Amino acid sequence: MVDEEKLLLTGDEAVGLAAKHLGVALGTGYPGTPSTEILEYFSEIGGKAQWSPNEKVALEVGIGVAFAGARALVTMKHVGLNVASDSLFASAYTGVYGGLVIVSADDPGLASSQNEQDNRRYAVSAGVPMFEPSDSQEAYDFTIAAFELSEKWQIPVLLRMTMRVCHSRTIVIPKKDLTSKNPLGYVKDAQTRVLIPAYARFAHRRLRKKLGELKEWSEDCPFNFSIFKDKSLGIITSGISFVHTCEAEPDTSVLKLGFTYPLPIKKIAEFVNQVEHCIVVEEGDPYLYESIRASGINVDGKDESYRFGELNVERVRNIIQKKPESERKIPPGKPPQLCDGCQYRIVYDTLSRLGCIVSGDIGCYTLGVLPPFNAMDTCLCMGASIGVGLGLRHSLSEEKARKVVSVIGDSTFIHSGITGLVEMVYNPPPTGHVVIILDNQTTAMTGLQEHPGTGRKLNHEPTNRVVIEDLVKAIGVKNLHIVEPRLGSDSFEKLLNESLNKEELTVIIARRPCLLASKKLKKYQRCEDVKKEVNREKK
Repeated sequence: MVDEEKLLLTGDEAVGLAAKHLGVALGTGYPGTPSTEILEYFSEIGGKAQWSPNEKVALEVGIGVAFAGARALVTMKHVGLNVASDSLFASAYTGVYGGLVIVSADDPGLASSQNEQDNRRYAVSAGVPMFEPSDSQEAYDFTIAAFELSEKWQIPVLLRMTMRVCHSRTIVIPKKDLTSKNPLGYVKDAQTRVLIPAYARFAHRRLRKKLGELKEWSEDCPFNFSIFKDKSLGIITSGISFVHTCEAEPDTSVLKLGFTYPLPIKKIAEFVNQVEHCIVVEEGDPYLYESIRASGINVDGKDESYRFGELNVERVRNIIQKKPESERKIPPGKPPQLCDGCQYRIVYDTLSRLGCIVSGDIGCYTLGVLPPFNAMDTCLCMGASIGVGLGLRHSLSEEKARKVVSVIGDSTFIHSGITGLVEMVYNPPPTGHVVIILDNQTTAMTGLQEHPGTGRKLNHEPTNRVVIEDLVKAIGVKNLHIVEPRLGSDSFEKLLNESLNKEELTVIIARRPCLLASKKLKKYQRCEDVKKEVNREKK
């Protein structure tokens, strides 16, 4: 039982709270803005949560939980779903026995991401139902609804959130009488869960049947509703755009869509027929507009200039008034930079002075591309630094190839750099290659989270540690060096020069704790020491 109360929560916290109230057996994910705080809050209030090495593994663990008949919550930022997409598409075919909700937290406006992809496309492509909350109350309510729907139709459900909903605080009134769910236990059903072609053909038909039923359900579900006022103009909208629309045009008729795949086409057609003119207001891609138009319903959409960045009240007014937007100027401000005293400064200063071609990766060390270092040449996605660097080494002249260095962080290396290292050993370039793993013993960019290389769980309790140097050796790299870059010492520069001049594969682990995490690391170590001492005394 939950006492009726009003809470001021972010959208992320609201999802975590709903998961706790529902008795979710396990929350899994990989940290990434704007989704990180969901599992952190879920763990803080007593839920069982864990960080996985990457999003694909997180989703596969969640699928296993759901196969056992329990409830699983899997969280990631939008680009993380790219990593997990194999498992997403397959799980739509197999279905689930328990509830499985996947949170995709999109980042329109690129607050902390490499692209603005709109993951509503994934719902259509994979064939999974989708909810879009517009505030924290809906984030809470839709999480509950998503689990209920997942269990009723035995299908994974996508909860698509955006930066503004994830991080804005609004009032949440928790529900009463929410029932937890005990795992139902494993039921053997190989013809459903083993996707050999003979079984998968039937699985695809089952999936389409479920989606047909969900399409009918969407027409009358309470999450899609109309607000009729002045009927000279109607607006169809979803997510945070609904909030902006209500402020921009408070007297206009609105069709608010909270369940956005499959779409309630009949309800949409009825709404459009009751207003004189209708426009679709949505953030990101014209997903709703294109889907509605493809169904033969005459609506207007936004100008292409509003496809970029987050919407706000002013931009929504301009969309409604059909005013194209001139190129938006980035407001002046202090650019981000590496912390004073960060070991990465020494590394990038050296790379810059040696004129290296740097294939970089995702993390705070990506800031090495900015002045005063200007020492990064490529950065695509998690783990790409090694593969891209190898491609450069294979194709450039020998003189240029010897200048190529791949730079990757410790968390990113474990996330998706390991396979790149395998490629390096398996298909070595003629000049060899140099990989620098920047090990600051935390996932710094997203808020100092743990990862398998830290030896601590999501809640910072000790666990087994993946030793990066042991992993590198096991893969087959013979030239392995561990250094601690420091001001006033030229040891790192000498080592890098020697490595660049060898026709061999070299991995340099530049290891020093993140300055922002150092106090916490000492605290965790003291706690571990106390626990060990207590255990010794008990023995």
